[in-house]
Amino acid sequence: MPLNDNEAGSGLRLDKLSLGYGSRMIVEELDLKIPPQAFTVLLGRNGSGKSTVLRACAGLLKPKAGTVLLDGKPLARFTARESARRIAILPQGPVAPEGLTVSDLVRQGRYPHRSLFSRWSRADEEAVNEALELTGMADLREQPLENLSGGQRQRAWIAMSLAQQTEILLLDEPTTFLDLAHQAEVMSLITALVKSRRKTVVAVLHDVNQAARHADHIVMFKAGKLVQQGPPNIIMTREHVRRVFDIDPDIIHDPKTNAKFILS
Repeated sequence: MPLNDNEAGSGLRLDKLSLGYGSRMIVEELDLKIPPQAFTVLLGRNGSGKSTVLRACAGLLKPKAGTVLLDGKPLARFTARESARRIAILPQGPVAPEGLTVSDLVRQGRYPHRSLFSRWSRADEEAVNEALELTGMADLREQPLENLSGGQRQRAWIAMSLAQQTEILLLDEPTTFLDLAHQAEVMSLITALVKSRRKTVVAVLHDVNQAARHADHIVMFKAGKLVQQGPPNIIMTREHVRRVFDIDPDIIHDPKTNAKFILS
């Protein structure tokens, strides 16, 4: 999704960002603008820096150099509570205490909006109810998480993130370990959030065909470097896929959506 001049200072932007753990550098001098109110997918092989970039976007990883900017202001200048009101992140494979119900989990999303001694408010309750409705989890609100299917659990975690009422939602491999039906469930929910709620969603995915079918914007990484970015129909070429994934694919068009489909 192309950007216009009015969007230049809005949302998330990475400026000469270098990231790593200890002495090991993962990403170096990355410049990236996340399109607002769109679904962006980060693609690349394992170890390419996708999840590292996502963590930096949430303020969970301090840059070695460069800056993460939120609406033109360095994210490091926001308090943890302030950034949690703007950006929600759902890590890969989150784990909840045994016996926690869906409602209990979703209520935790209200933490950034509540002070230490504040009472549960009508606004809190409305945010939780809306998140449950949006994710189709309202009828399961009193169910323990361990009683749910994989797709239902993932929707419950997404509902918790939605209860934060942030404009930006970061998802690290939200469909990993789900069967095909539950993957489709989660992807449909994500695209609906972008279209109907005008959320900015950034997700790390392994499935290039999910990205090609559902994303508005794709960013390809290899060895910590940005290889290419743009709309799926432009980015998903044989040359780009070969360069990033070291495979020589055939590319066809999905007969339902006309999106490109990768055959390795």
